[in-house]
Amino acid sequence: MEKVKLKTNILKREIINIFKKFGLSNDHAIISANALINAELVGAYGHGLSRLKMYCDRIKKKVINPKPKIKIKKISQSISQVDANNSIGFVAADIAIKTAIKNAKKTGIGMVAVKNSGHYGLSGYYAEQAVKKNLITMIYTNAPPAVAPHGALKSLFGTNPICFGTPTGSKIPFILDTSISMINRGKIRVAARNNQKIPEGVALDKFGKPTIDAKKALEGVQLPIAGFRGSGLAWMVDILSGVLTGGNHAGKVKDPFDDFSGPQNIGHLFITFKTNLFVNNFNNRIKNNIKTIKRLPKIKGIKEIMYPGQNKYRRFKMNKKKEINIPEVVKKDLRILKN
Repeated sequence: MEKVKLKTNILKREIINIFKKFGLSNDHAIISANALINAELVGAYGHGLSRLKMYCDRIKKKVINPKPKIKIKKISQSISQVDANNSIGFVAADIAIKTAIKNAKKTGIGMVAVKNSGHYGLSGYYAEQAVKKNLITMIYTNAPPAVAPHGALKSLFGTNPICFGTPTGSKIPFILDTSISMINRGKIRVAARNNQKIPEGVALDKFGKPTIDAKKALEGVQLPIAGFRGSGLAWMVDILSGVLTGGNHAGKVKDPFDDFSGPQNIGHLFITFKTNLFVNNFNNRIKNNIKTIKRLPKIKGIKEIMYPGQNKYRRFKMNKKKEINIPEVVKKDLRILKN
């Protein structure tokens, strides 16, 4: 698969200009470009530039509002609700996490529900912003149907990411950002575009048979982690980010690539809180917790017991110094969108 390379600052400028061409304000274009570049730098390519054309297509089809009038409703000193007015998801999430951080700094805890939003990329990107402010965070968002509830023949739940972040007392935060499916949908889409296979045991085709064909997996269903337990977690996220917030739920979130019949109305829930709510020595306790686990005897072939977020942090630091590899299919998207 042929690739080209671009410097991060040049690529970011190109993305900003493309978003502005499609009607986003300069500030909103920068917010969106930063999120896409971050996904590339941490190696989450299914949430990076491979989705740029999709966002622009949805703006063009008038199912993403490039000039949203976003409303923030203050429910209490700690709790707020954001009506994103069908904005691009990056902007809605940026406002929400900043509001949650602000609320938590004031009262100890911040909770922000978002409705009328869209796909916002990586949950861990927003969690890291809270952790940098020395806050613990939990983030939930739902997604288009991809996973069949346990015992069902039809997909209904999204891959419904669950995200948890905490300071560690070191420069590398603990960021668990995981979908409830065996593989995230973005990876399947990237594999389908590049005619690549997907791993065994992660998806079924539309006839209910196991498949490693990415295109057939997109037509079929993805499998949840841990069987009925993963299905239960997906249901939980659908309730927290959809039912609770006023967003779509129970399979009503529209597929961003294929369904232009209306806005997605995705819901998000952001929760942040101070580390010293119950103990005054959290940093020492979390350091001790991590140190104890890392010192455990390791199985053969394992050099280090790593906590969630370490690998992505190292990839980010390493990739930030390099040019970003752009697959030819994405380079083609960039050419089309610029012209």
